[in-house]
Amino acid sequence: MQITVTGHHVDLTDALRGYVETKFERLERHFDNVVDVHVVLTVEKLDHKAEATLLLSGARIHADAAESDMYAALDRLVDKLDRQVVKHKEKLTDHHRDKGATHKALADE
Repeated sequence: MQITVTGHHVDLTDALRGYVETKFERLERHFDNVVDVHVVLTVEKLDHKAEATLLLSGARIHADAAESDMYAALDRLVDKLDRQVVKHKEKLTDHHRDKGATHKALADE
């Protein structure tokens, strides 16, 4: 997973970059096919905003969050993305059974 962090009116410290990387590792636990992540951190007056675009195999997911603290904004952003990634993963899996229980019961008789 390639993570790109961009700051707009924000000094990107090593601690902030490290926090972003550790938080986005959580997304990889749920879905291995995360190809690219672009994170934009901005500060506008008193609002700290974090937005991210995930490039998955076959989809693109975008979310944003605003809080009074940058770390809180990142936490909320990752929570939103986590829900979207899990939803995308569930759409990809086939929830239909090949042969249901009634079909197997009829075959045994």
